[in-house]
Amino acid sequence: MKKYFEELSDSRQKGKIKYNLAEVVVMAIIAVTAGAEHWNEIALYCKNKEKMLKTEFHLALKNGIPTDDTFRRIFAIIKPKEFEKCFVNWVKCVIKVPDKEIVSLDGKTLRGSQDKEDNLDVIHMVSAWANSAGVVLGQVRVNEKSNEIPAVPELLDCIDVKNCVITSDAMSCQKKTVQKITEHECDYVICLKGNQETLHEDVKLYFETAEKEPNFYPLSKLKTSGKDHGRIEKREYFLTDDIDWLSDKQEWCNLNAIGMVRSTRIIKGVETVDVRYFISSVTDIKLFAKAVRQHWGIENSLHWCLDMCFDEDHCRMRVDNSAENFAVLRHIATNLYKSFTSVKLSLKAKRFRCSFDDRFLADVIFNKFS
Repeated sequence: MKKYFEELSDSRQKGKIKYNLAEVVVMAIIAVTAGAEHWNEIALYCKNKEKMLKTEFHLALKNGIPTDDTFRRIFAIIKPKEFEKCFVNWVKCVIKVPDKEIVSLDGKTLRGSQDKEDNLDVIHMVSAWANSAGVVLGQVRVNEKSNEIPAVPELLDCIDVKNCVITSDAMSCQKKTVQKITEHECDYVICLKGNQETLHEDVKLYFETAEKEPNFYPLSKLKTSGKDHGRIEKREYFLTDDIDWLSDKQEWCNLNAIGMVRSTRIIKGVETVDVRYFISSVTDIKLFAKAVRQHWGIENSLHWCLDMCFDEDHCRMRVDNSAENFAVLRHIATNLYKSFTSVKLSLKAKRFRCSFDDRFLADVIFNKFS
């Protein structure tokens, strides 16, 4: 398990190093997987499980267990990009992402990281979520003076997504982003809104006209419906590769089709209709519909879990690199829970069982850390 983190650079003074850096990282991963949410909880857990850490996880622990302040200081100086690279390399080694996997990109704000009194900006992370594999492939922090636009290409350069379908919201509807996606030999389905005003209006007008005169416009169509928790939802998907008329088509790399999705929801007898437009390199209506539908997986299966199971929004870490590195720890734990399918339990139940069942914890971790 240590081998995945041994390439981390250590900026501590050599004469004062008491604890092995890779072992400190491994201890933190184990403690967070067992339910620890703060440095003091990590130190307390490891102190009480020192014997188990030595026997089950083969840690030398020559100088015992670090204090919570030591854990905090070490993770404050670990370079986040290096830690994220270790995380991505681990994912590449142990998790196979299938061809045509729907990989969703989206950002999440760590709301508890903001401190107006100390003039500290809120931390925003962009993550890549593989929907059918059910794992986080990687994440990068958004520059405080920027937004998600430059962060997405940086994230794509970190992860292995060849032959996947990339989905994202309208923030990533940028020419440089689709070029980067194409360079990585991926397809894309990206939401189109007002940030690309002319293109958005052209696509909107096309579909409005096509519905009025269906015999003159080649459209692929697909309908789905579902009922859940008292809500009825009907979705209509429209896709066309008839886009030679687009004035700036050649400026959008691998742009092969445009799409529209109309979602009709009926909740307690009240009907609402939402219409969204997309640019796409995908020309198959079924794959297009799957990509649009599964994009919400990053919200429901990752962001919701991070808030409900890890209480991420209320985490107050914000000094130095600690908050960003702790976010990586949570993503590692999430991948471990999601990948451990031998026992049918919810993610929250797995986390709870890991807190008291050492054998179960070891099984969860060694399922992917062998």
